[in-house]
Amino acid sequence: MHRSRVALLFGIVAVAWGGSYVAIDVGLRELPALLFAAYRLETAAVVALPAAYVVCDRFLPRTRREVASAAVNGLTVAALANAFLFVGQQYTTGGVASVLFSTNPVIAAGLAAAVSPSERLDGVELVGLVVGLTGVAIVVRPSPGALAAGTTGKLLLLAGATSIALGSVVVDRLGSDLDALAETAWGLAFGAVLLHVGSLAAGEPQSLPTSASLLGAIAYTGVISTALAYPLYFELVGAVGPVRANLVSYVVPVVTAVSSWVILGQAIGPVTAAGFVVIATGFVLLNRRALRSFVTSRASRA
Repeated sequence: MHRSRVALLFGIVAVAWGGSYVAIDVGLRELPALLFAAYRLETAAVVALPAAYVVCDRFLPRTRREVASAAVNGLTVAALANAFLFVGQQYTTGGVASVLFSTNPVIAAGLAAAVSPSERLDGVELVGLVVGLTGVAIVVRPSPGALAAGTTGKLLLLAGATSIALGSVVVDRLGSDLDALAETAWGLAFGAVLLHVGSLAAGEPQSLPTSASLLGAIAYTGVISTALAYPLYFELVGAVGPVRANLVSYVVPVVTAVSSWVILGQAIGPVTAAGFVVIATGFVLLNRRALRSFVTSRASRA
């Protein structure tokens, strides 16, 4: 793939995902968290399923492995991750949420090493994992006295990032042959059903979106940051590999910080910013070999 195409994909995904946290802040002012999350996945599924049917060679899951992979995707990456994200973001800002969700690649590396001997971490990578988790602790700052002051929301957001990491590791080990877009589309549909059930079980008032701001927030999170961004992210993974593609996770908080400041007047505090730098440092240490290979290959072609 041409270098300019890679840069374009990277930029679109970063902006789409970065803006989603701002849209969530807007939507949470009018809708209960789980219902809003369900509307996001439902909107995304309505767009993604027809698109997958048109462009994918394999649209329907046929084997148990493919059904299981789509189900895991729907449960962990779609339903649980969004449930934790939307509920947790009620107690903090989109900027903090984006920083905590940027821990996903670091957590995924730790989980992969725990379940697969071939993914075992060497000394430097183990240090990177510890550094990344230290960055999480800086952002969350857990303490007995802080639980009533927003730490609960941050822990929920961290649980969401862990859910995505766990889902990605399990889906990778299942090794489904189903096209990525089709698997994602079915996962979104399954996740939307689970979240609607969860919203009803939680006793949330069921209402339809009516205001322009809420409709815009649902459209942005469902169409732009999900139905559009996820297929482009998978294309980016196919072009440069998962490690390099995951660098987008460390641009997203910057996009969110700028967007939140311009649109909502919110700013990321210095402690959260410092924690983000520590998390990003842990990611670099964990993936130093792949990143060095990437830099070396770019230099050799220059």
